[in-house]
Amino acid sequence: MEPIIAIVLALIGYALGSTKIINEGNAAIVERLGRRHRTLSPGLNFIVPLVDQIVMEDTTREQFIDIKPQNVITKDNIYLEVDAILYWRIREIEKSFYAIEDLQGALTQLATTTLREVIAQNTVEETNVTREEMNRSILGQLNETTANWGVEIIRLDIQRITPPESVRKTMEEERAAEFKKRALISEAEGERQAAIKKAEGTMTSIQIIAEALSSNPESKEILRYLVAQDHINASYRLGESQNAKVVFVDPGKSGELMKEVIAESANTEGNGKMSGE
Repeated sequence: MEPIIAIVLALIGYALGSTKIINEGNAAIVERLGRRHRTLSPGLNFIVPLVDQIVMEDTTREQFIDIKPQNVITKDNIYLEVDAILYWRIREIEKSFYAIEDLQGALTQLATTTLREVIAQNTVEETNVTREEMNRSILGQLNETTANWGVEIIRLDIQRITPPESVRKTMEEERAAEFKKRALISEAEGERQAAIKKAEGTMTSIQIIAEALSSNPESKEILRYLVAQDHINASYRLGESQNAKVVFVDPGKSGELMKEVIAESANTEGNGKMSGE
């Protein structure tokens, strides 16, 4: 009876030792007698106890490495402090285990070196303007190397580019000057448009009055009355101020002057129409 129990226990132990469950998102490398044998995929797997050995199990999901702030010299000899995050994932777990000793350490060093080289090819202004282009350039260079390690670099995000205080102050002053310049241009353009609209309105008013006078001579008396009334109102407004000097103008003469101007405009327009016909 005891030998049977021993055999049963041995079989149970063998079954348990040969069964390996790999979680979803992971992969494992099996060596047989010290040599690479196969890769275990997620799910239930069986190996030969004492002969096969799992030497590595790692995730194939996306991972990240925080690149600590680095001091970098730009093309125009300015020291910058650059901070970035590297996102990567394992594509071929065999290469990631056999081709490189310390994968994460190698990725950190490679990303840091490449980041410095790319920024050193740009000026301070270019590093702020062409940040997306730098990210793409760094990504391409990294993947050329990491492909041999079975790793894909998904993206490199440059979080902060911090220039010295003096450089930062100069850049802020330049931006403020640029904003002020744009505001002045916008204001000048608005004044120009307003002047054009006002001139167009005045021209239209004169044409309407000229046409009314030419078609109805009785309108001249109405116009003379309105001009006189306008002068009287202006005199009252000036008189409301104690320090104001009141200057009275003869409404009759002003009306005659306005009548002559409008009549001249009407005659000019009439002559223009006759010459056009």
